[in-house]
Amino acid sequence: MEIADYIVADDRELVHRALDGDDAAFEHLFNRYRDAIYNLFVQRLGGTNDADDLLQETFIKVYINLHRYSADYTFGQWVYTIARNTFIDYVRRRQEDLPIDERFTAPASNAPTPEESFINLQQRSQIEHYLERLTPRYRQLIVMRFFEEYSYEEIAAKLALPLGTVKTQIHRAREQMCRMIVEGEKS
Repeated sequence: MEIADYIVADDRELVHRALDGDDAAFEHLFNRYRDAIYNLFVQRLGGTNDADDLLQETFIKVYINLHRYSADYTFGQWVYTIARNTFIDYVRRRQEDLPIDERFTAPASNAPTPEESFINLQQRSQIEHYLERLTPRYRQLIVMRFFEEYSYEEIAAKLALPLGTVKTQIHRAREQMCRMIVEGEKS
């Protein structure tokens, strides 16, 4: 088979040829997916330290298990699955290599400190103060959009208003609230 034939051959044909003992076909499969899998490992590892080893381990598994490849999936999906599982195994091995006291240390807490909780409470009461100063319609729109997290479409449906009207009124309500906040900071 000519080099050009390998280049234009689809993955399934190359797999078939590789299973028949054509090493060049497997080499072309490797070359097609090498960079993508390598970059996946670099991205997940945050660097290149072990990416080469994981790439090699992945394609050894691909070669050994090539007879298990099913044409129900694209070859790329199949290789990616092997790469993902190889990475998971790598992470587990590294976890097992850690001393027991490092394995079971509690992760850093995302809970706010007492100071952050106090600041959040202050900010919340300020926002509620400004909300109370809005007209009832604007207050309702701000609460639905930003506190209850309704989409514009959901708000329009619940209030039986055109979508454009809802967007305009929410924009005006935000502007009014921002003006009150700025004026409140000046005084």
